[in-house]
Amino acid sequence: MPGGFGTLDEMFEALTLIQTKKINKRPVVLIGKDYWKGLIDWIEQSMLNAENNISPSDMHMFAMVDTAKEAFEYIDEFYKSHALSPNF
Repeated sequence: MPGGFGTLDEMFEALTLIQTKKINKRPVVLIGKDYWKGLIDWIEQSMLNAENNISPSDMHMFAMVDTAKEAFEYIDEFYKSHALSPNF
């Protein structure tokens, strides 16, 4: 959901842990496409295309949606193909 620095910190921490396989893949859902679009465009243009700091597959570690219903549907679909497992 829209947020400030703390929200960004948590989002990037979760994505880093998933990317480096320190935690299992889990749904990361950004709610509010208009709010998140500028950041995601920058990530794609700068980090992915210009600097090659991330892989194209990293852009699929999260989803952007507009509604709680869309978030639920994404999370529900995610867990149809990914088993829940403990993190210990």
